[in-house]
Amino acid sequence: MTVNTVDTKPCEYCSGVGYFQLLLGGSETCSSCEGTGQQMKDEN
Repeated sequence: MTVNTVDTKPCEYCSGVGYFQLLLGGSETCSSCEGTGQQMKDEN
């Protein structure tokens, strides 16, 4: 059995939390990582 792993790192835009806290209240999901807080490591 082979297990594939993917290297991830914290999202640089939301600091790994998955959302932004808005100044006037509320929060918004980070569009860069789609709320996961992790960014896929580019192989290029």
